[in-house]
Amino acid sequence: MLQSSKKSSCLFRKITFICGLIAVNCVNEVKSVEFYTEKPAFLPSCKIYQPGFTKCSTNTVQKLIDQLVIGIPEVVKEFGTFDPMHVHDIYFKQDNNDVATVRANLSEVIVKGFSKTVIKESRVSKKDFSWVTKIFLPKMRLDAKYKMEGRILLIPLRGAGKMFIEIDNLDIILYTKTRLYQKAGYTFDNVTAVRVDLNMTRVQTNFENIFNGQSKEVERSTNEFFNENWRDFYEALKPIIIETVETILYDIMHKVFSLIPANFFVEDIPTPEQLYGNKKSSGK
Repeated sequence: MLQSSKKSSCLFRKITFICGLIAVNCVNEVKSVEFYTEKPAFLPSCKIYQPGFTKCSTNTVQKLIDQLVIGIPEVVKEFGTFDPMHVHDIYFKQDNNDVATVRANLSEVIVKGFSKTVIKESRVSKKDFSWVTKIFLPKMRLDAKYKMEGRILLIPLRGAGKMFIEIDNLDIILYTKTRLYQKAGYTFDNVTAVRVDLNMTRVQTNFENIFNGQSKEVERSTNEFFNENWRDFYEALKPIIIETVETILYDIMHKVFSLIPANFFVEDIPTPEQLYGNKKSSGK
């Protein structure tokens, strides 16, 4: 009878413990919101019509990146983690080029390295509130499964398998176009277009099964040739690298700036009516 009582007591404690964990999880659960109505604590705000705005803006964007690395629930829910980052499939076609004629599909794309992002400068235009951002990544790596046919540096290629592209000391100049709009009394940035210029010190790549497995020795020597002549090889892959970086930055910014009002970044940002006049500006 005593043994049965002990078992019942032990079972009761286990049930109580589990219920306690469930209660704590429910209390700590972060519910996603359509947009922030209060400025988040991690985000310093700036005033564009006061001295030192660019330095302040640079610091603010860096703080935003740091928080993305930690995790913003609404962004994680839609895109997953910031680093490593899962990117949708990439379809690439380049014809009539002296360096390369390539058709390639990349799937299961994973990009690493954005957690080490350094914002070197963030400049915002007082004219249209577009911005130019200088970004540095010590290393960016893209892993994917690929299917490719064509030629690169006069080498005919036809294969499918795993591949990676690794870039050292990547400098990005990001040009962002926006359109202000009003919602619920807040001013928001609608990111309409992005463009990037890239510069780096080295690109290393590896394509498995690049000749459909016909010769591993030729596959190895071809990958070595691409890495020895990485500047020419980068020119061949430049469109696919640029498209990947632009897609990542556009998707992230489009979500972030629909979540956080522009007022929380730039306190004295004008309303759409003030910037554009009486044109309709209540929507995106």
